[in-house]
Amino acid sequence: MRILLAEDDQTIADHTRAKLEAEGFTVEHLASGPDVWAEGETGDYSAIILDLGLPGMDGLSILKRWRAAGLDTPILVLTARASWMERVDGFDAGADDYLPKPFRSEELIARLKALLRRAGGRQKQSVAAGGFVMDEASRRVTFEGRLIELTVLEYRLLSILVAEPQRVFDPIDIARQVQGRDDDAAKNAVEAMIARIRRKTHPSAIATRRGFGYTLDGGAP
Repeated sequence: MRILLAEDDQTIADHTRAKLEAEGFTVEHLASGPDVWAEGETGDYSAIILDLGLPGMDGLSILKRWRAAGLDTPILVLTARASWMERVDGFDAGADDYLPKPFRSEELIARLKALLRRAGGRQKQSVAAGGFVMDEASRRVTFEGRLIELTVLEYRLLSILVAEPQRVFDPIDIARQVQGRDDDAAKNAVEAMIARIRRKTHPSAIATRRGFGYTLDGGAP
């Protein structure tokens, strides 16, 4: 399982990474807030360990942006902030668990494993349509057997089409579900995401029904 470790204290990061790898996890460590935010948006991780005190962009802001974008990866928050009000802010922003510093690595690993068990219990099986297979447990996507990398929003868009492959979706409806907006900018963003998914797969992977919208059903009228 891949874990994203977002921690700017190198000593803590090195120790935590060594303990996690000893437990069999694959760990990607980043220390800059903007780098962490971008990696969480596009990377494929089983869980994220997020320090709130990151440079460049604080962890609470990153957490809020991820959840607003639809990222549902389990997130364990680390922080030196001891106030119960700050912990409540973290949970309200979308944290799944909270571990104050200093902490013992044994407790962090136990909490992480508990998060992964809960996440595994609520995740669905793979769904397939139009040559796509979406594994909702790992968030991996393949097209005709080939693994493809999608952003969080591209994943959400594709999951809508795969769930009802014979339906033709109006781009405004897609925009509402993916971005929570239905203005022209959101519609244009949907069109751009469709174009990117086609480039990553095949030009005809998602069909256009002019005047109606998009579908995975190549035979739809």
